Amino acid sequence: MSERNTVMRSLHDIGLAAWFGGSLMGAVGLNKAAGNVAEEPVLASRIASAGWAAWTPVNAAAIGAHLVGGAALLGANSARVAYQSGVGASTVAKTVLTGVALAATAYSRVLGKKVELASSPDAGDQEAAAGHPVELEQAQRHLAMLQWAVPALTAGVLVLNALHGEQQRPEQQKAGMLRRATSPLAMAGGTGMAAVRRATHHGATTGHC
Repeated sequence: MSERNTVMRSLHDIGLAAWFGGSLMGAVGLNKAAGNVAEEPVLASRIASAGWAAWTPVNAAAIGAHLVGGAALLGANSARVAYQSGVGASTVAKTVLTGVALAATAYSRVLGKKVELASSPDAGDQEAAAGHPVELEQAQRHLAMLQWAVPALTAGVLVLNALHGEQQRPEQQKAGMLRRATSPLAMAGGTGMAAVRRATHHGATTGHC
């Protein structure tokens, strides 16, 4: 009986698409539009910060959906990760890249909060900005780099996601598992063809990780 992971795959893919698309739109559209509309740098920062603040809860939900879906798909494809040659390496690469993208996104929000407070006309926000651990010039300088780093990193995750889809093709599964089963290490460990049969049967019924 076939086993589907449509819901988890949808969470994984839609969450990643929103994470990538939102960060790219912000870098290309929001920041540029704020600079074009407001001649004063402080006002431009205020407009851009308001847009990013409004997007933050949606982005957090998208990232959460992506991580939940990804964890479920990883569990469903654990046999392929263990026994199909190349899947383990691409999974590790995807996990590392996702972690770096998460760190960059979180740090961007910390820096954005500094700019948001510093550009606010409210006296309380100005006081809070003074106590923020990051200096304003440093925050603006780092944000200028991270606004492009986040979409670049998430684009890399999308590429690895596409690779996982290609690795799930039946011919790729069989070839990869045969390479793993016939490797000297696998033969010495006694995994052999029995592991290939188990992993092929399990991997053919689940979504890509």
